[in-house]
Amino acid sequence: MDTLNLAERYSAPPIDWAEVTGLVDAGYAQATEDAGPGRHTCWLTSLNADGSPHTNAVGGLWRDGSFWFVTGLTTRRGRNLRRDPRCNLALSLRELDLVIEGRADLVTDPEQLAALIPLWNAEGWPCELDAAAEPGPALTAPFSAQSAGGPPWHVFRLVAASAHAVQTVEPHGATRWRF
Repeated sequence: MDTLNLAERYSAPPIDWAEVTGLVDAGYAQATEDAGPGRHTCWLTSLNADGSPHTNAVGGLWRDGSFWFVTGLTTRRGRNLRRDPRCNLALSLRELDLVIEGRADLVTDPEQLAALIPLWNAEGWPCELDAAAEPGPALTAPFSAQSAGGPPWHVFRLVAASAHAVQTVEPHGATRWRF
């Protein structure tokens, strides 16, 4: 991993990647009753056919050092990712703002999907495996985000190429990592 301190001119130390992953490993509330400052939304940017960005909120789930998210393959986001998997995902936590850039890989391994289901269930989304979905296993549930399209919902894993973060608490550093 290559680490670049973006805040050297302010004498701030580089942010340790282990600190960043520790924060997302600890979890982040994506929904609260009042949708107040404790609510953290992941924003995914994919590329339209003309190269322009397309950004939507997604239910990003952090597990095993990667973000995982779902979308219908007929949504603009789904069509974009199938055509060009390059994307980024942004998340603001109390301690820092994080952007991870890379590619979204369609997850078709039923065992990987089965391992994610209890995590989404714990977040309040009662999904289950649809092994017969095309072009590979996906998830179904009684409901999903209004922008996710209709079921089934396919799972993507964001494979990171780089990331950058800006701390919002002391010592207010900024760092970029290339993996």
